[in-house]
Amino acid sequence: MTSRAPDGTTDALHPVRAELLRAAHAEAAALLARAEREAAARLDQARAEARAILDDARRQGEADGADAARDLLVRARREARCRTLSARRKPYEDLRREAAERVRELRRAEDYASLRERLERRARVLLGPGAEVIEHADGGVVAQVRGRRVDLSLPALAERAVDRMGAEVRSLWEP
Repeated sequence: MTSRAPDGTTDALHPVRAELLRAAHAEAAALLARAEREAAARLDQARAEARAILDDARRQGEADGADAARDLLVRARREARCRTLSARRKPYEDLRREAAERVRELRRAEDYASLRERLERRARVLLGPGAEVIEHADGGVVAQVRGRRVDLSLPALAERAVDRMGAEVRSLWEP
């Protein structure tokens, strides 16, 4: 059984109880303040990490976007180059065809026999007097000796003439 403290004791413990209560409140307030500071610090840290993650993501997105734009630009340039070359190829092929057709017309010229003789002489100069020289179906001659061959046919001569034009031929289709 517990005995009751005398009335004076309760009054005497009142300041102690008040001090303990004040100390508990102060400690609780200090703990709460420290918890709030820690929570604010963690929140600031989380915000800083979130900003860093967003900044990294933004930089990565910009880099990815730049890569994608560069790839798109490369593909567009390649396609434009392909189309340009395709557009240039037709006039070039037309030129080669026209040159071959025009040179074949030489077979019907009055002085074709003289031209053929000059081509035959040239073949023999290139391959030697023992070269076998035959007339090409489209005009001109083809000559050969063991291991060597010379094509002086009219179509081959026309192709070489166009090839020798080199960069000059571009003026036909470039502005």
